[in-house]
Amino acid sequence: MKVLLFNGSIHENGNTATALREMEKIFHEQGVETEILNIGNKQIRDCIACNACVGKGKCVFNDDVANEWIEKARTADGFVFGAPVYFANAAGRLLSIMNRMFYAGRSAFEHKVGASIAVARRAGTIQAVNEINEYMFISNIVVPGSTYWNIAYGRNAGECAQDAEGMQTMRNLALNMVWLMCCIEQGKTQNILPPKTENSAKTNFIR
Repeated sequence: MKVLLFNGSIHENGNTATALREMEKIFHEQGVETEILNIGNKQIRDCIACNACVGKGKCVFNDDVANEWIEKARTADGFVFGAPVYFANAAGRLLSIMNRMFYAGRSAFEHKVGASIAVARRAGTIQAVNEINEYMFISNIVVPGSTYWNIAYGRNAGECAQDAEGMQTMRNLALNMVWLMCCIEQGKTQNILPPKTENSAKTNFIR
């Protein structure tokens, strides 16, 4: 099994990365392969609702990491989306990438296991976690919980490692993800396959 950990911070060794690596330790202990994907500081495009991606499985813009990450997601069993909170909610760069990945490449994520985490100096983490969860709720992703909300606190790089409950939450979240992924894999051996969900009704509030 493989888990992709998306670091939505421009800092490859900041607090978001610290929290993701705490989860990564558990994944490795449980025999799960991992890859941390860093969003970096290069230009990230926004979704412009052009619909050119429909039926293609990839975004029309191919000059950042969106399509590369969609392709990686196709071979993964689980995902962790890590969001730093710079001001009020999840960092915009991560949301821009997720808008395009989930709109263009939804099939790469469906019926797999996903989780969101958020790190901040003080506030905004709950909004960030809820914000990212919405992408998964609309994409047939199975979302586990943990022993607290999936958040950690820290300001300077690596400082969130001192948040004992935050790190405990990350470890427990990783364990729950492994358990769910194993359940899904075992289900396949018993011919318990993902449901064929309906997707034909598309209604608007105003006509």
